[in-house]
Amino acid sequence: MFPSTSAQPRKSRARRLLSGLASPFFRYRHAKAIHAVRVALGMATSFIVTTGINVPHGSWASVSLLVVIGGLQHYGNIRKKAAERAIGTALGAAIGLALILVQTLFGSLTLFFLLMSAIAGACAYYAIGKAGYVALLTAITMVIVAGHGDSPFDVGLWRTANVLIGIAIALAFSFVLPQYATYSWRYRLADNLRECARLYGALLDGRPLIAEETARRFFVTSQRLVQSRALMDSVAKETRVPLARLEEIQRLHRSILAALEMLVTSMPDDPANTHGFALDCTKNEEAARHTLLQMARALRFGRVSLLYARAGAMEGMERAEESAHGMHWLAMRLTEQVDRLRVRVSEIERQWNIEGARPLNG
Repeated sequence: MFPSTSAQPRKSRARRLLSGLASPFFRYRHAKAIHAVRVALGMATSFIVTTGINVPHGSWASVSLLVVIGGLQHYGNIRKKAAERAIGTALGAAIGLALILVQTLFGSLTLFFLLMSAIAGACAYYAIGKAGYVALLTAITMVIVAGHGDSPFDVGLWRTANVLIGIAIALAFSFVLPQYATYSWRYRLADNLRECARLYGALLDGRPLIAEETARRFFVTSQRLVQSRALMDSVAKETRVPLARLEEIQRLHRSILAALEMLVTSMPDDPANTHGFALDCTKNEEAARHTLLQMARALRFGRVSLLYARAGAMEGMERAEESAHGMHWLAMRLTEQVDRLRVRVSEIERQWNIEGARPLNG
């Protein structure tokens, strides 16, 4: 008997899938799909647990799971946010049980609603601030558990138990194939640097740039810049790099985009003049393109040696500052910003080059 030929391709596909799931770049490219699968598996587990042991009001476990894990994706904020949401949900359940107990002892709906309204107001007060997640979820869970004063104490207990079951399942699944914000930050920065190298290379090679296409490319890079800014808090938590250092990298990143956009928009419409600018560039100005590509490769593949192999060996400006003008002055500023960014990225490479990274080739 010969092994089935169809079994081998299946094994190969499974092997590729497992290899992909172990790759940070694969998880970055398919972050939304992986998060959706993670939440779906958590929901399925919630159904199995609550239905399997016949827990009354088991749907509240699924609600709690969605509240805790639904919006969490990056590892850097999972630890903090999951803990905050779990604390808020558990605290709200305890307050809800206390309100049911008050209603049972005193039998006064007026007192029940006054207490619930006062607690909701207090939660709203603290919801605007650092403890916002905890306060908001405390109020939501309080209403889920206590209802409107018509829930028996045993129902409140079951709802509390379901809330805790949902939290436990959510916390367990929140760490399944987490997406590190550090990789997302690195890959976005690498994509932008590579795009900057392409645009600057077109100027150096004297190739004409179509206005509409160039505007679209700058829009995409600006969007990545904004997305990178949103990741920085999580990156700082994961890498323990001070936020001020990441802010400086962000500022240099933005300066390079601005200088490049000014260069492109200042370029003469006549292709002959464009080519003349390329021929008149110094070695340092030309080296900026290679430095951009080296930084992109270092960030994308973790090849940190590229950060120290300075293309073109920028040993000083061959063009005197006072004699530089117009587009060449802008090109000099771009070169300076590129090298400063290279230095700042290299200074923290031990933190962002996370051990065990196995990015895909490409």
